[in-house]
Amino acid sequence: MPFERTVAHLDMDAFYASVELRRRPELKGKPVVVCGSGPRAVVTTASYEARRLAGIHSAMPAAVARRRLPDAIYLSPDFTAYREASAQVMAILHRNAETVEVVGLDEAYVELTGLFSPKATMRRMATEIQAETGLSCSIGISESRMLAKITSELGKPAGLVVLSRQEALARFATHSPGLIPGIGPKTVKRLETMGITTLIELGASSPEQLEGAFGARQGRWLHRRGRLVDETPVTVERETKSQSAETTFDVDVGDRVEMEAHLAQLAEELCRRLRKRSLRGRTIGIKVRLDDWTNVTRSHTVEAPTDDPAVIGPVALDLLRAYDPPRPVRLLGVRVAAFEESEAETEVDEPEARDQLRLGLTA
Repeated sequence: MPFERTVAHLDMDAFYASVELRRRPELKGKPVVVCGSGPRAVVTTASYEARRLAGIHSAMPAAVARRRLPDAIYLSPDFTAYREASAQVMAILHRNAETVEVVGLDEAYVELTGLFSPKATMRRMATEIQAETGLSCSIGISESRMLAKITSELGKPAGLVVLSRQEALARFATHSPGLIPGIGPKTVKRLETMGITTLIELGASSPEQLEGAFGARQGRWLHRRGRLVDETPVTVERETKSQSAETTFDVDVGDRVEMEAHLAQLAEELCRRLRKRSLRGRTIGIKVRLDDWTNVTRSHTVEAPTDDPAVIGPVALDLLRAYDPPRPVRLLGVRVAAFEESEAETEVDEPEARDQLRLGLTA
């Protein structure tokens, strides 16, 4: 691999389901779905048998999964067990590589630049993970974080794929720009209105055109991603860009007093999380999902960074009252961003922090 820079992305295969199968070996080979039991629960993950039989996937409503595959084995998530298994996996990565960036319980980036045999290094890690935990992983190796992540999907499950940027440009030329991590459905639709429907068209578009439509910073970011260019470093410490707390109600909430009570509780829990991590932010926001799936966000920036519920709670409540939801609410959330010595998000459609707090409130 004559890459100037070499990065690997390691992604555990059907991680939560695999942990469950490890302690319940009698379920191996059967369709297993890990999800909550509430009427609005979603699938956390599914075994490959469940995926092949009925197309069940993460984030699918659990009710849909049960209709598609009523005879599958449905298990409630056990995050204590998943965290313990994740710690085992990440310990193996850290003892085999100097720079490892953990981005979730089940995935990590590894900086391999300068190593004599990056592929052998990652094969050794995968072998040790299998031997010590009984779990399998898929690995992508390429010239950047972004390409490594895309590449790791190509060999699932238990594969190791190496792909150069030039090979990726040829392979994914006709794919939607939504292939790129950070380019979400809203951005894809906006690009389509500009006549940009494929990755090759995005890369060939002019920076000025994209900057005019998305702003200077996001326009430049999109243009680089269209050419599969990514200079993002692999860092041991990840910068926390935002923290949020949200809940999806089992029954839509239409009463304003009840909404405000839930929002105040979310703000309290979020502030406890912020204080635990010594984080203080200036931008306070809310997220509201109505019963017709309309999503609305509102935010306000205060003068000084804060983790104080006496500040964050009232601002969140004022934002909710100003919006005045016109329909019953399905989901409520509170978010704090713009932390001290931190910049706000710059990437397009960047997903919320994976370690965000989710509370099991019910109406």
